[in-house]
Amino acid sequence: MTAFAMPSGACDCHNHVVGAQADYPMDPDRVYTAGIASVDDLLAHRRLLGISRTVLIQASFYGTDNTCMLDGLVRLGDSGRGVAVLKPDVPDAELDRLHGLGVRGVRVNLETSRNRDPKVAADLIGPLSERLARLGWHIQVYAGLSVIAALAPQLAKLPVKVVIDHFGRASAAAGLDQPGLPELLDLVRGGNVYVKLSGARHVSSREDRSDVAPLARALIAAGRDRMVWGTDWPHTTRRADGSRTEIAPYEKIDDVAQLDLLRGWCGSEEEWRLILAENPARLYAF
Repeated sequence: MTAFAMPSGACDCHNHVVGAQADYPMDPDRVYTAGIASVDDLLAHRRLLGISRTVLIQASFYGTDNTCMLDGLVRLGDSGRGVAVLKPDVPDAELDRLHGLGVRGVRVNLETSRNRDPKVAADLIGPLSERLARLGWHIQVYAGLSVIAALAPQLAKLPVKVVIDHFGRASAAAGLDQPGLPELLDLVRGGNVYVKLSGARHVSSREDRSDVAPLARALIAAGRDRMVWGTDWPHTTRRADGSRTEIAPYEKIDDVAQLDLLRGWCGSEEEWRLILAENPARLYAF
């Protein structure tokens, strides 16, 4: 359990659920294979942290088949929201169906496949954004900092909110003067872009993640009402041998310690409450 009080409606904004492959087949073109991480496991994770709300993110290894994530939303009921991965030509009727099940955004993921071409993201984001606006959805972008910087003019003008995954994959070790970070901070200041203070393991070079503090605090200072937080549970990894079919082990992460890091990044009780509860409630329409 956490050693400090959690605000009412605290939300973990970045989780995945993974079912048995016999029930939820994975994309044959995936880059790795994850083991089972059930909704029951997720609920135990929530109890450990004192979290009452969850955002399920469609995992890359399921491609555009969102069935496992949607079944998870059914189990979570009003305490869950989802972010789907969709084909650009998804029918409006399907968008409406997903909205009714609790989906509130679409993820564009370049980083898992290590794609560094901003045009790929731009071609996906542009056509989708107009269609998502009527539903009040957002577009979630998982890409490297250089890609985000290249996309910045487009992202700033979209008719929907944008959520940047995992600190924009900025390098904590590279400090606040690294290329691309000024563009990300400007996007946050512009009011249209949220950032997930999630997955510190992806940006830190230290075991205790202490080097992430200056980056996190700079992002919070740029827009504390546009920061959300997540554990990235269950902490997927790739196999060292590059196998796509052998199950990759989950990384062992102390998620209570991750919450403690967030506590240290926040300069006030108000920021703690905003990032954990109020910002997610607004963004995901809880």
